[in-house]
Amino acid sequence: MTKPLVAVTTLAKSVVTTGETLQILQDISFTVMSGETLALVGASGSGKSTLLGLLAGLDLPTAGAVSLDGQDLGALDEDGRARLRGRLLGFVFQSFQLLPALDALENVALPLELAGRADAESLAQAWLERVGLGGRLHHRPQQLSGGEQQRVALARAFAPVPRLVLADEPTGNLDAQTGERIIELMFELNRAAGTTLILVTHDRELAARCDRILELQGGCLLA
Repeated sequence: MTKPLVAVTTLAKSVVTTGETLQILQDISFTVMSGETLALVGASGSGKSTLLGLLAGLDLPTAGAVSLDGQDLGALDEDGRARLRGRLLGFVFQSFQLLPALDALENVALPLELAGRADAESLAQAWLERVGLGGRLHHRPQQLSGGEQQRVALARAFAPVPRLVLADEPTGNLDAQTGERIIELMFELNRAAGTTLILVTHDRELAARCDRILELQGGCLLA
């Protein structure tokens, strides 16, 4: 039987603020198979971005477990989780998260260099050409429009050929027309690579393009 790429078991997350315990997530369980596309939807404050951070091992749950490719994130130290992220994950953020001191080519090449790829620069250039930015290789983020910055971010996420891409409101800072082009591109890249995609979004139309939708309400999954 095929194992899921992502397995979440009775996950809970709480934080203590001003002496009170705030329950952000509780009793979350689901699996995602390799190659599947999944949308996480819900109102602001429902816990979507917190859940995405737990899936990436950027934060640890209060209870329960997240397993990526059969590896329990809770059994790893911070360095171990970072190595697993480097091997498995690509990220696309609402705020692009490009390094301002680096140009587009350097931003895309960086994770490839960190992975020890000798062809990092030529591969980064090929990916930027693939997302329509072959003429903008040496532009820094502040010289690019929001849509162009998100194209760089997509190239950076997919270039290392990750098993799993996590996207947090990838069109949240873009106008509707630009956002639509970015979504088309993201799904096209995802199909071509056979990547597993987990997408956090407010946009129901975007969510409907995924294989499955999970809805969070008040930190719980709706049936």
